[in-house]
Amino acid sequence: MSTKDRIAFQGELGANSHEACAAAYPELEPAPYPTFEEAFEAVKKGDCKLGMIPVENSIAGRVADVHHLLPNSGLKIVGERFKPIHFQLMVNPGVTLEEVKTVSSMPIALAQCRKAIRRMKLKTEAVGDTAGAARILSQTPDRTKAAISPALAAEIYGLDILVRDMEDEHHNTTRFLVMTAEKDPPPPPFTQPCITSFVFRVRNLPAALYKAMGGFATNGVNISKLESYMENGAWTATFFYAEADGRPEDRGLALAFEELSFFAEKFEILGVYSADPFRTRG
Repeated sequence: MSTKDRIAFQGELGANSHEACAAAYPELEPAPYPTFEEAFEAVKKGDCKLGMIPVENSIAGRVADVHHLLPNSGLKIVGERFKPIHFQLMVNPGVTLEEVKTVSSMPIALAQCRKAIRRMKLKTEAVGDTAGAARILSQTPDRTKAAISPALAAEIYGLDILVRDMEDEHHNTTRFLVMTAEKDPPPPPFTQPCITSFVFRVRNLPAALYKAMGGFATNGVNISKLESYMENGAWTATFFYAEADGRPEDRGLALAFEELSFFAEKFEILGVYSADPFRTRG
């Protein structure tokens, strides 16, 4: 299998991002990287065909740093995937629940399973990655320890699952963006609802943001996301990441972008991609 047949993700084998890659692109080999920067770079250099990057979670909110990396990555967004997040309590083979005293995972996973952990009267131990917790457990056959991790990790590291789907909130969902190094990727079919992601910096004018966004309202374009970011340590909220329903060729969105350009110093489309059906199911 060539490097072009790989999909990059941040984390270890068995992580939620690994599961997302396997579900969406089973024909591609998942390639783990320690950081988001390294995952982006692997796609940019051509070591991987695509990247699967989490951007937000229904409980934890925005994934830190990802939106800061997007505009300067040189990559384009070609898809989105929503993945329900489920956590499993896993142990080394033959260990029973009565033997377990301590459970390890990354802090956000422990927090999302807090009620179940308290009910089982377990102590917690924080580690940097959910799949990493499973790997470490498999390498340390301590019968008093368990890990909270995705089901795929138990399969990879040869662990037994004692409690399935132990998260406190079962609506827990993470949204991923699919990235490519192609400069001009093919557009999605016109038969499918689309999302356009873009970034812009407003001019230093009174009410510039209000005026910049006015064209979307007057042309009936729905903005599903608008977030501000600090640039270069400056205490100003003038740089924005946004997502709009539709594609740039649509008359309403084209007119909205035209009006935006009057009040923006920088404007760049990061991707046009099919909306995940989860949006209408949710």
